[in-house]
Amino acid sequence: MQTVKLQYPVTIDNVEYKELNIRRSRIKDRLAVASMKAPDEYKEVRLFANLCEVPPQVIEELDEEDYIAVQKVYLSFFESTGTSGAK
Repeated sequence: MQTVKLQYPVTIDNVEYKELNIRRSRIKDRLAVASMKAPDEYKEVRLFANLCEVPPQVIEELDEEDYIAVQKVYLSFFESTGTSGAK
């Protein structure tokens, strides 16, 4: 799990979000959004909401800079460390 400190906090339903904790995705997370009949952008918002365990509206209200920071953390989970030994 990694924390993204928001440069531009978001308030939804009187709850202020100053940071988001994002966990690694599981197959069930990808399956949940894959079945959605929506454009890919909406699927990504829903995926990030699931991984951060916040309502989708929180992700929708993020400033672009903060959204890109969440994307970068998500993508960092897939970077190879070179320790798997797989060929």
